[in-house]
Amino acid sequence: MALKASPDDQALLLDLQALDTKLAQLDHRARSLPELAMLAALATEGDALRVTKLEQQGLLENVQLELSRLESDVQVVETRIARDSERLQASSSVKDVAALEQELSALRKRLDDLEEIELSVMEKLEEHQSQVDETAGRLAELLEQVAAIEATRDAALASIGAERTTAAAGRRTIEAKVPADLLALYEKQRTRYGTGASLLRGGVSLASGVKLLEDELQKIRAAAPDDVLICPSSDAILVRTDESGL
Repeated sequence: MALKASPDDQALLLDLQALDTKLAQLDHRARSLPELAMLAALATEGDALRVTKLEQQGLLENVQLELSRLESDVQVVETRIARDSERLQASSSVKDVAALEQELSALRKRLDDLEEIELSVMEKLEEHQSQVDETAGRLAELLEQVAAIEATRDAALASIGAERTTAAAGRRTIEAKVPADLLALYEKQRTRYGTGASLLRGGVSLASGVKLLEDELQKIRAAAPDDVLICPSSDAILVRTDESGL
């Protein structure tokens, strides 16, 4: 048996569809905020910077370890120089003095070499530290950008959320007025085809934007006002009003 519903009840479906369209648009806006793409790009950039910083930090730590070893070697040589210098001062043996002087000469040469290497490593350390600091600075700036964009995103989502709450409340109010069987058909068509109700205006189904054929319009004209019709072009419930041009 064909579904029946008063023209006024059928007209309610247009209000319901308008709110469903608005809710869908709001959801699309929430998913399409430009801030989301910006945050995704910044997240990728941030990940790359973190990897770079870790790599730079690893190189820095290697140089720090190298410098620590050099400082230890310098300390060992300086200790030996101090010890041999004391022995030289206390020695009265010509042979011992000659041996100590030779060893001291070699130790001083070794100390000069170590200090030269140490200076080079300290310069390298400064260079690596500068790179780490620069990357850390860029990362800090990026995090500030992220915080600012997140604040803008959250404000936009809050605004959309408020609109959505109002629209959803309006939908519930209208939904409660629609007969259950008519509402069930509306939901079925909307779920299956994307649109639940379509206004027929001037012979055009607004859901599809298609002007109906004359034989289709003849069948619509022949239908009773309370007959629930399905639009042949959109498969939505076709709502007839004074604007339909029948």
